[in-house]
Amino acid sequence: MTRTRWSAVLLALVVPFLPASAEAHPGPAPARIDLPDGWQPEGITTDGKRLYVGSLANGAVWKANPHTGKGRVLVPGRTGRVAVGVEYDAWHNLVWVAGGATNTIRAYNARTGRHRATYRFPSETPRFLNDLVVTRAGVFATDSQNQELAVAPFRRDGSLRKPKAARTLPLTGELVYTEGFNLNGIVRSRGRLLAVQSNTGKLFRINKTTGRTRALDLGGYVLTNGDGLERRRDKLFVVRNRDNLITKLDLNRRLTRATLKRELTSSGFDVPTTVALEHRRLWAVNARFGTPATPDTEYWITRVPR
Repeated sequence: MTRTRWSAVLLALVVPFLPASAEAHPGPAPARIDLPDGWQPEGITTDGKRLYVGSLANGAVWKANPHTGKGRVLVPGRTGRVAVGVEYDAWHNLVWVAGGATNTIRAYNARTGRHRATYRFPSETPRFLNDLVVTRAGVFATDSQNQELAVAPFRRDGSLRKPKAARTLPLTGELVYTEGFNLNGIVRSRGRLLAVQSNTGKLFRINKTTGRTRALDLGGYVLTNGDGLERRRDKLFVVRNRDNLITKLDLNRRLTRATLKRELTSSGFDVPTTVALEHRRLWAVNARFGTPATPDTEYWITRVPR
């Protein structure tokens, strides 16, 4: 055969065996993805293929393709609703939303946007349900004003429980709430939870059954303005909103120590609040706190240089 014919034959043989990731993600992702004007984002999450961004303005959720930058409103907004932290739930294909001062955790179908459940957490003192994490036991949300977690538990078979099952988990141990915003971002690791305390810059591990907490040794480093967290194996990314930084830490196996690896920043940052890790790409959403929020204010997601 000629060289040209051999090339054609080899190409025909190789293409069917290319990894799925090579076919699904053919080109580089954009450095910036624009959100609808006036969106007022705070939380971002991913299912591995799409990004989901909540709105502080009205509780809406926007869904986007990170490789084209194109998106659509998945969950329409409604007056009186708020979306602070958002988290994708692969077990149920749901997007969970922390409702801030509305004292709620809501769940939506990640494909259709259909409302699945609302869990309410009434309180005599003001709450701010800030960020959340999904585990096999249920959904745990940080309350930045009360020293406890809001919990939407699952049944033993993993299915959702009725809204009346909502409860709180008091936090004890080394965590002490002080004036200002306290626990914020939260993730799971090795059967436990990790959460950052924004006003003190400390990082805590939490026993999700007992609520007992222990501070991790940061080697003198302080996570000032710590906000959203993202973990990949033993790497933890901590968004430090008003510092326009993302801190990358190495976690030890016992979750007693976190070692600084590097600080990441970008000219595209304008008060990033949370981050999502999609196919080794970090995406940070910019809340632009301090910029007047109007219907015409621009908001965007920044691809973080790693």
